[in-house]
Amino acid sequence: MKLSKKSWLFIALGMFLIALVGLWMVYSQQSGIKNQLNEELTQAKSRLGSMQLEPLADKMVELEQQLDETMVQSEAAREKLSQPINSIIINDILFSTAESHSVNITEVSASVAGESDLDGVPCLTFPLTARVEGELNNLIDFITELNGDLVPTTVKSVDVQIPYTTGDRKPSINLQMVFYTYEED
Repeated sequence: MKLSKKSWLFIALGMFLIALVGLWMVYSQQSGIKNQLNEELTQAKSRLGSMQLEPLADKMVELEQQLDETMVQSEAAREKLSQPINSIIINDILFSTAESHSVNITEVSASVAGESDLDGVPCLTFPLTARVEGELNNLIDFITELNGDLVPTTVKSVDVQIPYTTGDRKPSINLQMVFYTYEED
């Protein structure tokens, strides 16, 4: 079957129209996307223009001040930890704290010093175990001071023993604690 010139012309014209419609649809889509992106760009520019950079600069200054304060506190803590602690000083601390709280230390035993990491700071540790007798409130105050006020000390465990009868026996505690000291390299 042979096509005439007229048929070839209609086929070519149809293909041209199909290609033209396809190109027009692609252009329309891209034009819509372009308009949407232009709107988003305009909104972003207006938001950026309305942002104030001064509060951010103020915040940076405030954070630098906090960092400086933290560094000063860190140095103060390292100074406290760097004080030499040996068994004599530890015993003095323990017995003076016991005396100030009206409790009696009946037993003390110490382990060999070791190395440990205290919040990322390498330290020497001096483990100590003690048995302390006294009134319950005084014992609690004694433990609280050892664990809170004496910075380089941590009370690891406390075993409280309260007698059932009120005889010669007083309440007592067995406690395990660790003294820390920092040594600079």
